[in-house]
Amino acid sequence: MSSDYAKQLGAKLRAIRTQQGLSLHGVEEKSQGRWKAVVVGSYERGDRAVTVQRLAELADFYGVPVQELLPGTTPGGAAEPPPKLVLDLERLSQVPPEKAGPLQRYAATIQSQRGDYNGKVLSIRQDDLRTLAVIYDQSPSVLTEQLIGWGVLDADARRAVQHEEG
Repeated sequence: MSSDYAKQLGAKLRAIRTQQGLSLHGVEEKSQGRWKAVVVGSYERGDRAVTVQRLAELADFYGVPVQELLPGTTPGGAAEPPPKLVLDLERLSQVPPEKAGPLQRYAATIQSQRGDYNGKVLSIRQDDLRTLAVIYDQSPSVLTEQLIGWGVLDADARRAVQHEEG
């Protein structure tokens, strides 16, 4: 693995970890010692090569697809991938259940399937947004605006939906 590639991979690993609000020691604690802080730190700095198997295990631990951790994986060499759809679960918990009930149940199901209980954010796919739009009887773009209004989705999500509908 080239040094540049290892550093890019490490940067992605660090970004995912910090996005989940975890310190290196937090990773070690949450994994009950399976992932040592010093090892994860060396992966993040690009000082240590990570095997495909370990990378897959780390992706599973973080609850993200492996390809999210790989540098330079924009399909077809696109200049900029569409923004991710990331639900703010803390904000979602503050939205009245009569409005957000279906979304809360859907998010809980995804968390259960992924074994991802960080409780702060949850990445969803375009397909998930389309399914939610059907549940809410709205178009994906109208639902996106509603979720942005609730503070559950970042305004960048508009670009992801426009990219999908465009």
